[in-house]
Amino acid sequence: MSAKQSFKDRLAPGRARFGCWLHMFSPIAAEVVAQAGYDCVLIDLEHGPGWYQDMIPLIHAIQGRDCATLVRVPSNDPVAMKKVLDIGVAGVMVPAVDTVEHAEAAVAACRYPPKGMRGMAIGIARAADYGARAEDYLAGADSALLVMCQIESAEAVANVHGIAAVEGVDMLFIGPYDLSASLGYPGEPDRPEVRAAIAKIEAAVKSAGKMLGTIPTPGHSAADLAKAGYALVIADSDVLLLRDAARSSLAALTA
Repeated sequence: MSAKQSFKDRLAPGRARFGCWLHMFSPIAAEVVAQAGYDCVLIDLEHGPGWYQDMIPLIHAIQGRDCATLVRVPSNDPVAMKKVLDIGVAGVMVPAVDTVEHAEAAVAACRYPPKGMRGMAIGIARAADYGARAEDYLAGADSALLVMCQIESAEAVANVHGIAAVEGVDMLFIGPYDLSASLGYPGEPDRPEVRAAIAKIEAAVKSAGKMLGTIPTPGHSAADLAKAGYALVIADSDVLLLRDAARSSLAALTA
């Protein structure tokens, strides 16, 4: 029997996959999102209220669905990466990658020695079925993991060609709102100056043969981004889906 294809291997420029942020840390919300048919969920440890152990019920909730689990770590910290990877995820998003050195550190934290510095706990890690398939996990862990570096500052844009060229970085994920703030236009991700910076990122990523990811903005829908060649678009959030549906329903009831 052939090994199951990894989520990373299912990604390709020009054929977008769509995901949903999990900010509520609710297993029921995670289950509903996975049932809806999203390609992946992205658990947010940077801005969400949950922590490492809170991830596991969310992962349980979507098991058996064709929906990959990705996680944004709280910072570019090898301890954070180690904990998330030992729990077991298909991909990790690293925020605020501003320099080549930041990108190299992120990759090293995700790789076992001699290629990196990830601690060896395959005998107990959930990702390796608590050691029951330690050898199989070790053989494929590095190649199967999607490593995403977030580009969300003016400094990152200035260094984007070098960041995109770092071996082991699979995707550059643009954070348009943080980028707009860094450029001096907070809350204006579609301003021409911000779009020019994004175009520079897009060109660098294409030149390096890497993949692009991002979120929609008012002027650039998920469909627009798919047509533009983005491989991953995290289009929705459990919080926003609930908020908007509740407001819409109440408006209809009180009209």
